Amino acid sequence: MSAGQGPDAVLDGLRRHAHRLVAELAGPVRRVRLRSGETVLEVEWHVPAQAAPGTEPAPAAVPEPEPAAGPPPEPGRLTVRAPVVGTFYRAPEPGAAPFVSVGDLIRPGQVVGIVEAMKLMNEVTADQAGRVVEVLVDDGQPVEYDQPLLALEPAGQWGG
Repeated sequence: MSAGQGPDAVLDGLRRHAHRLVAELAGPVRRVRLRSGETVLEVEWHVPAQAAPGTEPAPAAVPEPEPAAGPPPEPGRLTVRAPVVGTFYRAPEPGAAPFVSVGDLIRPGQVVGIVEAMKLMNEVTADQAGRVVEVLVDDGQPVEYDQPLLALEPAGQWGG
């Protein structure tokens, strides 16, 4: 422990480091362990159902974020969701054309927006093909983890 820092200050510093680290990682985090002297911060999410047989999920030291509340999507609609907590941007830079607009056809893996978290730009990509029917969050607005950002009509409904 650094001179002049109590355990709470050290733990707060470790939390900030863990938050930055998790924001930088793509995909679900399995485990993060940070230590400063005697103070340890450990984060572990549950193992997905398709994990290797025989592996047991360990309880999380820090609970997984709850999905953002909001109205359920309309039946037959898909959503593109925020990968992290941050600020949603529809365009790659101020004044540029948005990545997608209502009516655009998108394909899996296509970048449809950016969520800025702790000065890092996290691309938001579509995981399914579809047509954008509604932009659910205004440009520059804060978003929560897993919050719906775009509503899509599934590809099968428009013959794509």
